Amino acid sequence: MPSIDALADRLSTYLDGDQVNLVRRAYFYAEQAHDGQRRRSGEAYVTHPLAVASILADMHMDHQSLMAAMLHDVIEDTGIAKEALDAQFGESVAELVDGVSKLTQMNFETKAEAQAENFQKMAMAMARDIRVILVKLADRLHNMRTLEVLSGEKRRRIAKETLEIYAPIANRLGMHSMRIEFEDLGFKAMHPMRSERIRTAVKRARGNRKEIVNKIEESITHCLAREGMEGEVMGREKHLYGIYQKMRGKRRAFNEIMDVYAFRIVVDKVDTCYRVLGAVHNLYKPLPGRFKDYIAIPKANGYQSLHTTLFGMHGVPIEIQIRTREMEELANNGIAAHWLYKSNEEDQPKGSHARARQWVKGVLEMQQRAGNSLEFIESVKIDLFPDEVYVFTPKGRIMELPKGSTAVDFAYAVHTDVGNTCIACRINRRLAPLSQALESGSTVEIVTAPGARPNPAWLSFVVTGKARTHIRHALKLQRRSESISLGERLLNKVLAGFDSRVDKLSPERVQAVLAEYHQDVIEDLLEDIGLGNRMAYVVARRLLSDSNEALPSSEGPLAIRGTEGLVLSYAKCCTPIPGDPIVGHLSAGKGMVVHLDSCKNIGEIRHNPEKCIQLSWAKDVTGEFNVELRVELEHQRGLIALLAGSVNAADGNIEKISMDERDGRISIVQLVVSVHDRVHLARVIKKLRALTGVIRITRARA
Repeated sequence: MPSIDALADRLSTYLDGDQVNLVRRAYFYAEQAHDGQRRRSGEAYVTHPLAVASILADMHMDHQSLMAAMLHDVIEDTGIAKEALDAQFGESVAELVDGVSKLTQMNFETKAEAQAENFQKMAMAMARDIRVILVKLADRLHNMRTLEVLSGEKRRRIAKETLEIYAPIANRLGMHSMRIEFEDLGFKAMHPMRSERIRTAVKRARGNRKEIVNKIEESITHCLAREGMEGEVMGREKHLYGIYQKMRGKRRAFNEIMDVYAFRIVVDKVDTCYRVLGAVHNLYKPLPGRFKDYIAIPKANGYQSLHTTLFGMHGVPIEIQIRTREMEELANNGIAAHWLYKSNEEDQPKGSHARARQWVKGVLEMQQRAGNSLEFIESVKIDLFPDEVYVFTPKGRIMELPKGSTAVDFAYAVHTDVGNTCIACRINRRLAPLSQALESGSTVEIVTAPGARPNPAWLSFVVTGKARTHIRHALKLQRRSESISLGERLLNKVLAGFDSRVDKLSPERVQAVLAEYHQDVIEDLLEDIGLGNRMAYVVARRLLSDSNEALPSSEGPLAIRGTEGLVLSYAKCCTPIPGDPIVGHLSAGKGMVVHLDSCKNIGEIRHNPEKCIQLSWAKDVTGEFNVELRVELEHQRGLIALLAGSVNAADGNIEKISMDERDGRISIVQLVVSVHDRVHLARVIKKLRALTGVIRITRARA
């Protein structure tokens, strides 16, 4: 274990004396605070914060991050408050420590909810100061290195969380070395036997491959020397978890994966990268379609490099990465490679730091829109996918999106308002479905319309956390506004019997009823009525008087326009369409369900004014309504085509069709047809009756 003196010596190589002394002071404070506490391994507890600080020192982090690392468990595991740390070490260090600390004071129903809530708190702190996540990653890395002392179940739980959240975060921040260590340690804890078998196989393969690796390395080095270019050539090892994932994901045998030889060439400047690429392409033939230029278009985490695959001697595939020393440092340590302590207007963060800031900003936006912590963590997990596609806006700006993203994901990446009002898209100037997965290099143009709203069906194909969160948020707002509107219409209908309206009620009486129902504003009450959680009849009685007299029924039924949206649905048991006599059943949480007046399912509550309400169709009713028809006809060839042609000729649309035979001669066809109203339905039936061999057509009712 490192001692504080050894750590101080290392820190003195890049921090000044005063800063090193502050780190020492934080260590002694932590030692005193954790006095008597021990880790599961039996060591004094303070060895853990010291090891975390040592990991950060390897990354050349600033003194405040190192102090926070020393103190990161003080708030959580000792009686010391955040205010005490603030007084001792300053506000920045206290905020960092608080951001890393867990929410120990709260009681959660499930372990998953507790973890989600902790992560949500950390994301908030991370948005204020990104160093929070770096301290947390170092803390998690040391815990992963010392997992052996825990029970099997706890080991697997921590490893799963590391593989699902912390390894992808390290990758998102460009910290390649830390990601690989997280993945290999997590793999070992989750699948110890698989990990050991792959480790043994890699060791054996390394011995067999040594000669070929040396030959390829030599030929590349000679090639660079011949062209007068300096560069360091090194063999690149595949890590265990990477091999395991390829074996599983691509269903490849171990030998197939180990057949590929990987090398890295590190040079002095960007210009040399491209010259080296030309030289190696002359040395060995490149594999078509396998060249990627991440220097011109860096990955979302700031990673830059040239990737190419070549046919080596004896047809051996060789993967080569070419990059500068700066890119190499950035690839290994990511955001920690060029740490910027302060970012004022003159010194804006660049490269991976700017991208990390952008990502954190997106995470914070998701956190504000998410319904709860579990929904938020689900969105973040989705957003941590490492593979990207690069697409262009019509003006030539490059957008990075996760693999499998659609035009809707692109629209939300451009701007929330573009996503919310999106109605169509053009990919490479051609109209395309919104659900089509985007490919790198495509130009995407979004068509918007004022007043358009997100479609709930989008949730089935969007990939990015941002799109998912914003669609859910917009649908919640849409549902609320529609519920309030319907609730107001229902309440006004009952109040009309007393020559009153919602806006004519006395404010004092409204406030009294709101207090009685424990609600703050009248909109909340109207939303409850619209969702069917409260009955308009009962609420009206409370608003108009304290007595329990029955209210006279209002004149005329409530008109349905067909555009009420999410809070009004049509019963599947009787499939009402415009023109049918109808009644509304108020169902808790669902709003109003429209049934036929004669529907048997609401026979018992039909005349209960608290549960059912008389409805009528408005003159300007719009939309398409499904209705089920049962057609009996003589069996003949091309039956389905004949029926479809007749429905189509009457401007109808078949949504669903099924057929069975009563005997060898008669067939019964069940059709679900979408129509505008009863007149349209009559037109469809008339066309079907005109077909030869039709015996009977009936409208099916459950």
